Amino acid sequence: MIIVPVKDGENLEKVLKKFKRKSEKTGVIKEVRTRKQYDKPSVTKRIKMQHAIYVNKLHSSED
Repeated sequence: MIIVPVKDGENLEKVLKKFKRKSEKTGVIKEVRTRKQYDKPSVTKRIKMQHAIYVNKLHSSED
């Protein structure tokens, strides 16, 4: 559970910004998005492999 202390007279937008920052640090939103849809292990493996190939091509072209 994310708790954001609010001071008297503090701007609501500032409090929301603090909440967003805390939720990003804990990774709650990212985890919710990944759990929203089930992907088969083979699909996740394929995506990771494609990403690794892409990153490898980027690094090899820098040389």
